[in-house]
Amino acid sequence: MAKRQIDIVAKEMGLDDNIKKYLQRVERCLIVSIPILMDNGKLEMFEGYRVHHSTIRGPGKGGIRYAPNVTLDEVKALATWMTLKCSLLNLPLGGAKGGVCVDPTRLSRTELEKITRRFTSEILNIIGPDIDIPAPDVNTNPQIMAWIMDTYSMNKGRSIPGVVTGKPIEIGGSVGRESATGMGLYYVLDALCSRENLDLKSQKVVVQGFGNVGGTIAKILFEKGVKIIAISDISGGLYNKDGLDIKSLLEWRDNKHLLKDYDNDNYVYINNDEVLEIKCDILIPAALENQIHKANADNIECKIILEGANGPTTPEADEILQNKGIIVVPDILANAGGVCVSYFEYIQDIHSYFWKLDRINQELKNIMVNTFEEVYNLAIEKNLTLRIAAYIISISRLEKAIELRGIFP
Repeated sequence: MAKRQIDIVAKEMGLDDNIKKYLQRVERCLIVSIPILMDNGKLEMFEGYRVHHSTIRGPGKGGIRYAPNVTLDEVKALATWMTLKCSLLNLPLGGAKGGVCVDPTRLSRTELEKITRRFTSEILNIIGPDIDIPAPDVNTNPQIMAWIMDTYSMNKGRSIPGVVTGKPIEIGGSVGRESATGMGLYYVLDALCSRENLDLKSQKVVVQGFGNVGGTIAKILFEKGVKIIAISDISGGLYNKDGLDIKSLLEWRDNKHLLKDYDNDNYVYINNDEVLEIKCDILIPAALENQIHKANADNIECKIILEGANGPTTPEADEILQNKGIIVVPDILANAGGVCVSYFEYIQDIHSYFWKLDRINQELKNIMVNTFEEVYNLAIEKNLTLRIAAYIISISRLEKAIELRGIFP
């Protein structure tokens, strides 16, 4: 899917075939085995991955996810999108990604720490502040980043907070990092509504996903007076045409409950497929890849799709949505707030000087809105989709970097 998106844009912009070949391959992949002595005394083997797609513009940057269905191809694609995302925002970073094939919900805290520390030890030589800076992703969090930082630091003989971002604030993390992706989504959506002459407060919103990203954007919009008419998690979703009480649902989620168990007679339970097909103004897929595809794209009824997840829309679905007149704000723009504030955290760690929240949010807003305006203006000027426009800007910067540096040897 990531390769096909590059193919489509390459044709549109007349990209040199050598550059296209370069961008459709990753620089390096490390596959590691992670032996763990479980709490019951049995040895279990897990598989982990770390991929560098491109470091042509700077150190790799990208999250680590823990999930039972993680594959090397998935990690390669996610690393590719990270390269494009960092280039689009004009950050001096490349793209990387990591994953461990494990269901973390079935692990004790001790087992989770063992897996994290052993995985870190196995990828030790290809991460670091000047090489590749991991971050949280699906099913990973600040505590896991703290274990990675500690393991790396112990092996290097000194404290190195800049090896990861998304850490707890007490050991070099940044304020505003946890809400950054959701905050970035809001800044982009607000700017889009302004350009499209839409009153955001009068729009009805559906959010697929109730984790960090989906929960944060839902909370921000709810506090701004926007109606969230449906939201979902792994167990399914809840719908109410008059709007959901997001504050109450967040409290329910934070107490380790699933939405399917939430008791409210005014809310209708729906499955995860139905969530995407509810008629609304703004649909925010903030779960996993490939959620909007050829089979369901024609059933989607909204004005705007704001991609909170990475790769939620397939190329086939993109074409259908374009024909329906739906504006799709691509992932490499919409959800880039996370990597943007990760970059701020990285800078703060390197200089040992930390910013206040108002500066974080102002710098984030400036970058997100300026990038959106650049993409939107190109799309209008050349009659392109926002995705194609974003990819052209991103790939053009990578193309220039490759040309300037040349091909070694």
